[in-house]
Amino acid sequence: MSLTISINKNEKFVEILPIGEMDIYTSPMFKDETLEIINNQNKDIVLNAEKLDYLDSTGLGSVMTVLKLMKEKGLNFKMINVKKNIYKLFEITGFSRIIDIEKVEGV
Repeated sequence: MSLTISINKNEKFVEILPIGEMDIYTSPMFKDETLEIINNQNKDIVLNAEKLDYLDSTGLGSVMTVLKLMKEKGLNFKMINVKKNIYKLFEITGFSRIIDIEKVEGV
């Protein structure tokens, strides 16, 4: 179980590309790096999930923590290229109605 995070910045937003699995072991790294970006960049975030293979409830919690802070700061958070198996977790929990999710693969 591993996770690598690629960061791409431009003038309008920061794209975060997690590669691998976001679970109980790797979610803290994702959350810490993303919160640092939010606090230092003060830009909208696009979470590109095209290379995210797995997300468990801990990963889901990290995403929701990020979303909460983004909303508190008046910033936008969006997920793109979400795989069907990961989108299903957001759907089951009802978070798909809270998070802006675009481009669901395989739906």
